Amino acid sequence: MKNLARLLIVGLVFSLFLFSSVARAQQKEILIGLIPEMNVFKQRERFKPLAEYLTKKTGVKVNLTILSRYGNIIERFTSEKMDGAFFGSFTGALAIQKLGVVPLARPMNLDGSTQYWGYLFVRKDSGIRSVKDMKGKKIAFVEKATTAGYVFPVAYFKDHGVKDPDKYFSDHFFAGSHDAAIYAVLDRKADVGAAKHSMYDRVRKADPRVDKELVILAESAKVPSNGLCVRKGLDKGIQKKLKEALLNIDKDPEGKVVLQKFGGIKFIETTVADYNPVFDIARKAGIDIKKYVYRNE
Repeated sequence: MKNLARLLIVGLVFSLFLFSSVARAQQKEILIGLIPEMNVFKQRERFKPLAEYLTKKTGVKVNLTILSRYGNIIERFTSEKMDGAFFGSFTGALAIQKLGVVPLARPMNLDGSTQYWGYLFVRKDSGIRSVKDMKGKKIAFVEKATTAGYVFPVAYFKDHGVKDPDKYFSDHFFAGSHDAAIYAVLDRKADVGAAKHSMYDRVRKADPRVDKELVILAESAKVPSNGLCVRKGLDKGIQKKLKEALLNIDKDPEGKVVLQKFGGIKFIETTVADYNPVFDIARKAGIDIKKYVYRNE
């Protein structure tokens, strides 16, 4: 009787393993998340041609989902059973630590960079030219789960003697996206703003007020641009196809058209080690990523 029970258990385990293997092998669709670094409609418009291209090249339907906020990406990645996401540098670092995601590739920007950095900026007519001048002013961050839009400014302020930014400024708020933080300063809703340089340059090209009315006071160390990371359990074959399609996109005439719409030159390979500068900035900001509460108040 005991032997029969053992055989039944072994058979059940084997059946579950076989079912799981077949299910993975038959996966025909994947879900990729996008963080809201810009207006969500513009974000979808930017990534849709890339998703269609990856679908064609991999034979796996690539679906996109755009997150409304940076701060809930870890929970949504799990709850919505995402297969991957184009994480920002800090959300990527969070996902590596908390979920064990695997970085695949990231884009080379039109300026030739594969990294970005944060800016702290003010209006030229504000009279603010140093951290000392910022005391009692209003600052616009992006989200607590962004390197350029929050972690870098906090690290910068601490390096300049500001232990508690919440008490140093008269008020602060989270704009939700980098372009929104830039416009908050342009439209005089905030005295100081923080945003990533690539988005600052995008807004600058579209709105001449940026060069005319704003001045950059500080910039962060370079961190990896938003790259595709996938869940650690994603089929290795799919991982390989995605990575190869991205790394070879610039060699394909059709891919070059997609890159033009996307706003990039090519994609390069990305590894966990590329996120080391992010962990360094977080340490300077006094943030323990494993314990970090990254939701906005």
